[in-house]
Amino acid sequence: MFNRTTLVAIFLAVLVVGSVAGVATAQQAPPAGGAIVIGEGETYTGDLEAAGGSVIIAGTVDGDVSVAAGSVIVTDTGEVTGTLEGVAGSITISGIVGGDVNLAAGAILLRDTGTIGGSMEAGAGEIRLDGAVGGDVTVGAETLIVGPTAQIGGAMEYDAVTATIDSGAAIAGGATQVDDLNIVGPPVFGIPVGQFEGPVIPQWVFTGYWLLTNLVLGAIIVLVAPSFARRVTGLGTKKAVRSGGVGLLLFVAIPIVLLVLLLTIIGIPLSFAGGLGFLLVLWIASIYGALVFGTWALSLADYENRWAALFLGLFVLALLDFVPFGSIVDFVVLLVGLGAFALALRGESGDDGDESVTMPDEGPQEGSPMA
Repeated sequence: MFNRTTLVAIFLAVLVVGSVAGVATAQQAPPAGGAIVIGEGETYTGDLEAAGGSVIIAGTVDGDVSVAAGSVIVTDTGEVTGTLEGVAGSITISGIVGGDVNLAAGAILLRDTGTIGGSMEAGAGEIRLDGAVGGDVTVGAETLIVGPTAQIGGAMEYDAVTATIDSGAAIAGGATQVDDLNIVGPPVFGIPVGQFEGPVIPQWVFTGYWLLTNLVLGAIIVLVAPSFARRVTGLGTKKAVRSGGVGLLLFVAIPIVLLVLLLTIIGIPLSFAGGLGFLLVLWIASIYGALVFGTWALSLADYENRWAALFLGLFVLALLDFVPFGSIVDFVVLLVGLGAFALALRGESGDDGDESVTMPDEGPQEGSPMA
């Protein structure tokens, strides 16, 4: 099934691809830096397989196109005689695609000048259809917009949180909303998305491995910067609401900024680097959040120990993977950790609070397993 987890995996793959120089495998049109361009008036003979920061088709590709890029654009003068499949941050089709289309992206736009001769199968955060599709359309999206100039020669099936279909749109086979719609994604580096099946490994194996990994990272964080860890924990326990609010603001605002950068050619490298950096910050923030949670839990028993707090917080959060709605608690802890981390970087502390217990400023407590 083409779900949010798959989209995240695709986005990470695109980040890796987009961070390196462009690569094209075919007979003509070698890449220029991180951009692969088929210029207006050019004719590219053969199948084009391209990976880069951006892929722009303003001429003709006489064959199939398979891409993985930050942005993919088929301009109003561009034409692909065969199929178009790929993954990208954004995909815009203003020209002609003669065959089928199979896409996965953050945003997909078929402009009113765009034409797809075959069927369309796609998954994205946002999909807008203003052009013509000769065959059936199967799409899954957070937001789906079908404009008044859209023309679909077959039937349309969609699964969307928000769907707007203009009454002027011509859909020959009608439009039907299907919950949990199965969409087979395009191949990513030769692996068909949504069809790959690996060995079945119990969830507890992954949970245990992730717990050990987080314990190692948490130990490094506490040992390398103990004073900073005390400040973050103090903020998280004594200013939990403020920390959570700041964390929520950052969690929403940063991806929006990265997406805006991704939609501009100049900002694509910054978006890729920022995306990777933000993922790393979220991981570190989750560790701090677990530390805050463990400290708060131990304070209920009037006990303070940073190592016990770290282990308890991570262990309880790992167990929540097996509990219904446990992800909600995980998310709240992440927001508190992210906000406290950001506030601590600004130089704030939780010393003026009195609701909770912060971590001890002195050495390890009696019975502490580490000095």
